Amino acid sequence: MFETLKNVFRVKEMRRKLLYLIWMIFIIRIGCQIPVPGVDSDFFKQWFSSNAGDAFNFFDAFTGGSFERMSIFALNITPYITSSIIMQLLTIAIPKLEEMQKEGEDGRKKIASITRYVTLGLALVESIAMAIGFGRQGLIKDYKDMSTLHYVTSIIVVIAVLTAGSALLMWIGESITENGVGNGISIVLLINIISGMPSDFATLYNTFVARQLQEVFLPLQLSWQFYLL
Repeated sequence: MFETLKNVFRVKEMRRKLLYLIWMIFIIRIGCQIPVPGVDSDFFKQWFSSNAGDAFNFFDAFTGGSFERMSIFALNITPYITSSIIMQLLTIAIPKLEEMQKEGEDGRKKIASITRYVTLGLALVESIAMAIGFGRQGLIKDYKDMSTLHYVTSIIVVIAVLTAGSALLMWIGESITENGVGNGISIVLLINIISGMPSDFATLYNTFVARQLQEVFLPLQLSWQFYLL
């Protein structure tokens, strides 16, 4: 396997693509750590922990933890995935789109362009819903002491940043497909899921292994202390 990797890095084109992929992964993980300006991240962590469920945990895994942190990539590529599914369904229902798909490469490019616009629209709607829905609950810092203009400005900033973050990830995914290795959107999803695995393993260890070890060794420890006394 190591010999295969060596051979891959000897090829200049593959080396360039792999380095580009690594650079894009680095950008994704950095973006998942940067909080949205004006947002109280602690509020959202508390809200997330109190409303934890299968749906939220699944969504947070898809976003690589950026949803829980309310980072600039909080929406991640979910708007793009949703828009792709919508376009596939519309292609069957609308003859014009079906004709585009049959036109070959030019038609697919047109559908891809429409998909991007639908992605931006969905990201904008989701950003507005999150900013307004959570804004007065404590997501926006010092929301109780804000004047109306200040509050509206903060809401606009949150909407703009979340929408731009989703658009940037969409561009990164497509850029990886063109200049990197493999399907960019799939790689973004894979990186997000892998990034949450260490904390998941730690949770599983603390929940099952550590508790079982404690149940086994605690009686022995008490017995030893009693013996010493």
